[in-house]
Amino acid sequence: MPRQERMTPVDTAWLRMDRPNNLMQILGVMLFDGDLDYDRLRGIIEQRMLAYDRFRQLVQRDGAGYRWVDDPDFDLDQHLRRAVLPGRGDKAELERFVADLASTALHPARPLWEMHLVDTQMGGQALIVRFHHSIADGIALVSVVLSMADDTLPLPVTNSKRTEDADHPESPFSALWQPMTRAMQNSWELSNSLWGKYIDLLGNPARAMKYARVGGGMTAEVAKLALMPNDSTTRFKGNPSSVKRVAWSEQIPLPEVKAVGKVLDASVNDLLLSSVAGALRAYLADCGDPTDHVEIRALVPVNLRQPDDMGKLGNRFGMVTLELPVGIANPLARLYETRRRMQALKQSYQPVLSLGLLGAAGLGPKMVQEEMLDFLANKATAVMTNVPGPQQAIELAGARLRQPFFWVPQSGNIGMGVSILSYNQQVQFGLITDKKMVPDPERIVSRFAQEFEKLMMLVLMEPWELLNDPDLIAAHHACYQAPTA
Repeated sequence: MPRQERMTPVDTAWLRMDRPNNLMQILGVMLFDGDLDYDRLRGIIEQRMLAYDRFRQLVQRDGAGYRWVDDPDFDLDQHLRRAVLPGRGDKAELERFVADLASTALHPARPLWEMHLVDTQMGGQALIVRFHHSIADGIALVSVVLSMADDTLPLPVTNSKRTEDADHPESPFSALWQPMTRAMQNSWELSNSLWGKYIDLLGNPARAMKYARVGGGMTAEVAKLALMPNDSTTRFKGNPSSVKRVAWSEQIPLPEVKAVGKVLDASVNDLLLSSVAGALRAYLADCGDPTDHVEIRALVPVNLRQPDDMGKLGNRFGMVTLELPVGIANPLARLYETRRRMQALKQSYQPVLSLGLLGAAGLGPKMVQEEMLDFLANKATAVMTNVPGPQQAIELAGARLRQPFFWVPQSGNIGMGVSILSYNQQVQFGLITDKKMVPDPERIVSRFAQEFEKLMMLVLMEPWELLNDPDLIAAHHACYQAPTA
């Protein structure tokens, strides 16, 4: 009989988030110099990627939920396909092709992934990958894809225990706390104050049970988030359609970002997020929209994987909410405010709570899950991810990877996804938008580098005492108007 495995509550939650206007698929594009050896690529996928059971399994529903079941008719040719772009085969054509895939659901009667090897006129082929989020999170999937590179040892594959019926019933309470406990025990990054908050919840049954009540109403965490005001109303918010648009930026040298960050006492992440905020501000201004006091809230995934999770699929991440200070015109003031907000988030226990809430939501009725996720999504405008890639160029099937991109899905009515990926000492931005809200995302991604260049120019031109005094920067904010590109 085919092997069967019960889907975890967290993965179930991601499976059930699919909507016609927001499909829960992780989308990646890899641009290569030259052409890949197709037969060699196929062999690598068979040897390394298909070593994971999950990529040979489809989803079946039963009375108790969902199962991963071996596909008796699995055919790699249904998942690895070749395509030729119409017209000139340039970047614009490739972006349209990728956008069409982002708007197209994966075949529900097959394992939930797909690859397209695309011939382009951009100096080489492109490999486009799509995975349903229920298979794994972006960190795990990026690792799997990169482990197929030439001269790279494959990841140690860890499949779940193979049984015909691997059922592990869990109460809503254990589903909520068990993933949190594992993450908290293994994470060396958590502060003492975070441990104190967590232990206080475990030691207070009445308070803990409030978190465990998912089916009957809002959890305590959602109740706390209910006090959070909506972020600013902009053209980026609304009811998305089923038609997407994608764009990606030119590369920014990572050493330059690190050098500017060292002068300004800011992390690479602070600089990149501040540049995103500046690009969104410039786009709104260019459209004639108001920008003063605008706050755009993003849901930011936080990796909760530990060293012993290497080689494992599934979803092991939480979420935090970050308000991008789009309303601040001064690039330095915007950077320092972004840094302040990021430092405050380091003391938050939102990531482990959100992981547990997703697990409990996966056990509850789909209607309750949708209500909870819609509520959270309506508080935000975008999903933002930042993933570090290998800092040396890699090859796959005989072709050198020039530039990779990826996009994560947007839940509920969120219509924008921003991704930041570092690779081979370069940083690249990707953007996916809803056509109805932002039909021209290339106008935003083209500004990312420009916003970083403003910071670099200020480092070169402004007095040092101004650069290193956030209060002085704030004092100058009212009279400073940053030029828009």
